[in-house]
Amino acid sequence: MGKDKLEKLIEELQNFEQLKFESIPDIDLYMDQVTTFIEDKLGYLKRNKEDSTITKTMINNYTKAGILMPPKKKKYSRQHMVLIILTYYLKQILSISDIQSLFSPMVNSIMSGESREESLSNVYKKFLKIEDNEVKAFVEDFQNKLKEQNISNLNLENGSENLEENLDELLVMVIMLVVKANIEKRMAEKIIDNFFKK
Repeated sequence: MGKDKLEKLIEELQNFEQLKFESIPDIDLYMDQVTTFIEDKLGYLKRNKEDSTITKTMINNYTKAGILMPPKKKKYSRQHMVLIILTYYLKQILSISDIQSLFSPMVNSIMSGESREESLSNVYKKFLKIEDNEVKAFVEDFQNKLKEQNISNLNLENGSENLEENLDELLVMVIMLVVKANIEKRMAEKIIDNFFKK
């Protein structure tokens, strides 16, 4: 039963539709339209249904932090949308300060009148490819680790005699995931510190 539950969680993790670059509106949107679009397209990533994917306050704070360019006549372009979407993903791991360091070269060049549409399009398309590859690699790696750790016959039903033992195995599994995420986060921070911070 436990294995079935874990398999279902893995399935949920990999069953999503990526938001393709071409699906991001190529017309300027007002703030309400931006938040509605992001909520509609990325809402499945929320941990809790009552959470907001993006709010007006967040967008205003990103603009103040230099992660986004100020809107033109209160409208947001496709370039804004790409930066907002990437910020949503990055802020799950990185600080707003780190994201600002990453985006400031691009934001500054856009604000000085340079079009970075093609550059942002390429970055975004590479992001989608990386996400797709990483999800597939994660699922395979995670399933292999379950076998290695001999976590294949978990009984996660309440009232099970082995529930406490199985919870120990699940705790180890969470620790394993967090250790890997921490190592990768530290490497991302080192790259930011060495190449993006002035």
